[in-house]
Order: sequence, then structure tokens, then C-alpha cells
Amino acid sequence: MSAPRKGADGFVLQLMLVLCVIWGLQQVAIKMAAADIVPIMQAVGRSAIAAVLVGLLMCWRGGWEGLRQGTLPAGLAAGVLFALEFLFIAWGLEYTTASHMAVFLYTAPIFSALGLHFLLPSERLRPLQWLGIGVCFAGIVVAFGGAMDFAGMDRHMLLGDALGVLGGMAWGFTTVVVRTTRLSEAPPTLTLFYQLFVAAILLLLVALATGEVEKVNLTPRGVSSVLFQGVMVSFISYFAWFWLLRRYLASNLAVFSFMTPLFGVTFGVLLLDEPLSLNFIAGAVLVLLGITLVSSEQWVLRLIRGKVGRA
Repeated sequence: MSAPRKGADGFVLQLMLVLCVIWGLQQVAIKMAAADIVPIMQAVGRSAIAAVLVGLLMCWRGGWEGLRQGTLPAGLAAGVLFALEFLFIAWGLEYTTASHMAVFLYTAPIFSALGLHFLLPSERLRPLQWLGIGVCFAGIVVAFGGAMDFAGMDRHMLLGDALGVLGGMAWGFTTVVVRTTRLSEAPPTLTLFYQLFVAAILLLLVALATGEVEKVNLTPRGVSSVLFQGVMVSFISYFAWFWLLRRYLASNLAVFSFMTPLFGVTFGVLLLDEPLSLNFIAGAVLVLLGITLVSSEQWVLRLIRGKVGRA
């Protein structure tokens, strides 16, 4: 029997704050180093580095037994979706800002909730969650309008934003694959290894086919970006997240994780001097509100009931 999950405390708040800062920096790091190493090659490097580290960890601590449990087909599917997510991110960052990407990528819970609604009876969406989905997509429409504020960039910005949403969709459907297949019972390390290993291979093939593999200049900035993404993001932060999921309520962690787009937008403005339109700010607020309603419905209901009870 698994140990009961704990509610939020000071420790989890501090650790989630650190994780959200790391995740919020990810898109900014890619954008900052894009002139030295194109985004798709950064994705290849980060996936390969993290796959090696995860593989070594599994050799040390175990976790390969999942290969004998029929997880390979689902693992390959999850890996393809993971590769698509970072392919859309790489392409999208060529047209839109890191701030926009940070918000649109985090529409992932909406797509995972929709997919699970149709595949798992226990994951049927409730009225408040359907409201959240409507609010989120309304926010996307409003935020897309912000791209029109920049003369000569509207179509490019819209394309980049759309690719960000597609990245969120791929991420969301990855969760659906993990939850509805044998991967749901596999060690998290094996699931992560499948994603990283398959993504590294597929993204490298795409880079070779498009000639992007030649656009690599190993400057300190480029190498630092890839190492940050491979070691800090894809290895250390992901395992910290899995560790938290085994000990704390997922609904509480989901609420804290919504700080990530806020940090992503903040870092984009401060470090890259990215502009923000009123449309985008309003749309981003709606997107985050919608995601909160979908992913943390029970937490929202308890919050509302608590306030009503004190009134």
C-alpha cells in the first residue's frame, strides 16, 4: 500500500518555487542561445544528455524490468509525442517570443484532461472543469489577438503561438499515453528514458533532413544553454517533480506549477526585452485561470466552500 500523500507545506512551496524558476527559464535559455545553436539542435543535445544520465541512474538503481512488461509500444508512442513537443517548441521560438511560448505550452493540462475524459471513466470532466476548458480557449483567442499589435510580425507571431499550442497538445497527449497504457505501472525513470531517447533520435533525424544540424556553434552561451536544459531541467528537476508526486497531493502541486508561465513571461521581458501586449496579458490570465479550474477543480471547490463557510 502506498503512503498517503501530504498536503502543501513550507518545504514543498520552496521546492516548487525553485522548480518553477528552472522551468520558466527553459524557453528563455533556448531563445538566448538560438543564434549559436538552433533550437532543434539544443533539443537534441538536451535529450541526449538527459537520456544518458537517466540510463546510468537506471543501471545503478534498477528500473529496466519495465521492458519485460510490454511497455515498449507505449514508450515509443510517448517518445514520439515528446519529440513532437520539442519540435514545435523549436520551430515556434523562431517566430514568437519566449514569453508567449511559456504560456501556450502550458495549455497541456487542457488537452490531457480532454483525452482522459474520453478514455478513462474515472477521469470524466465535471461542470467546473468544462468551464475551465472554455475559459482557457477563450484566453488563447484573446492572446492570439495580441500578435496583431506588432506591424509586420502578426503572421509570424501567430504561427509561433500556434506552434506553442501544438507543443502543449503533444505534451498533453503524452500524459494521456502514460496514464492509459502499461506505462502507468512502469517506473518513472523508464518512462522518462523512453521519451528522452526516442526524442533525441527523431529530432536528430529531422535536423539532418532540414540541414539544421550544421547550424551549431559551440560558444559558451550555447553550450551552457544545452547543459542547463539537459542536466538541470530534463534530469534534476524532473526527478525532483517525481519525488514530490510520490509524497504530496498532485492537486496542490498542480496549483504551484502554474507559477512556471509567470516566471517564463517575467524572464522573457527582463532578460530578452520582449514586448507584452494588453491582449496577451489578458489572454494569459484567462489561460492560467482555465488551467487552474481544470487541473485543480477540487482545490478550487474547497477554497470556495471555505470562503462561503466563513461568510
